Amino acid sequence: MAFSTTTDEVMSGIDLTDRVAVVTGATTGLGLETARALAAGGAEVVLCGRTAKKCEAAAEAISETVSTAKLSNAVFDLADLPTVRTGAASILEQHPVIHVLVNNAGVMFTPEGRTAQGFETQFGTNHLGHFVLTNLLLSALRAGAPARIVNLSSAGHRSGQIRWDDLHFEAEPYDKFEAYGQSKTANILFSVELDRRLAGTGVRANAVHPGMISTDLARHMTADDLTELQRRAAARAASGAGPGLPDFKSVQQGAATSVWAAVSAEMADVGGVYCEDAAVSAAADYATDADYAARLWSVSEQLVGETFLSN
Repeated sequence: MAFSTTTDEVMSGIDLTDRVAVVTGATTGLGLETARALAAGGAEVVLCGRTAKKCEAAAEAISETVSTAKLSNAVFDLADLPTVRTGAASILEQHPVIHVLVNNAGVMFTPEGRTAQGFETQFGTNHLGHFVLTNLLLSALRAGAPARIVNLSSAGHRSGQIRWDDLHFEAEPYDKFEAYGQSKTANILFSVELDRRLAGTGVRANAVHPGMISTDLARHMTADDLTELQRRAAARAASGAGPGLPDFKSVQQGAATSVWAAVSAEMADVGGVYCEDAAVSAAADYATDADYAARLWSVSEQLVGETFLSN
């Protein structure tokens, strides 16, 4: 597998008949392609999105190319936790057994804002929404073991560590790049601690970097933002703190690592790692630190007001 690997190449020879997969952000871009690839392999796919209309349009798009697709949907907003809880309940009602959960949805470089519960938009949506959803679906994933959880992160995690004393930019000026980086670091740390807590259950969790892809995720980006992103990446590369910006991938190439982490035999007994280009890779040290991962779990429970998977 390599940079140019596509979803169809990953799925070659894979049979997902009688398997159930849940994909968040399945209505556009990488999520839609991930859902299509899994459906083409025979899985029944739950398309998760913010509106029924978008989910229905995604189902129609997939069915046009995968005539045998088995699809259902779940409507909720990751930036509003009561809807996440309602959405999780509806998924469990239809699917008490789940084999794959791909936490694909996300926002990037948003203007300063807050979720319905007052969390910084990117941290609240990308991390806390998926933190709650995943924990609420664990009973079904355990019932489906061996099962896999795939959390979409990004190489952008290198632009932001966890701001333990100012998660929501209340004390310091908002920085959209740092806020995005924090949320993507959180996705990796969540994978590390989730996999540790699930030891022995047959459910494994990993984080993936899809690469740079032109999708609706970048709707908030301006030309100046891209220039600044390039400047920051070049500075990190020059200091040895990370790579520069890679070339762009197609959507089929970008979704390949998510699909690979979800179905590849190579990942059958691998957990708590960071992947890119359909292979296990290396993240920044602070994004895989076990103590930070445990700390983030505790902080996340406090923020959402619920305790999950006791230590």
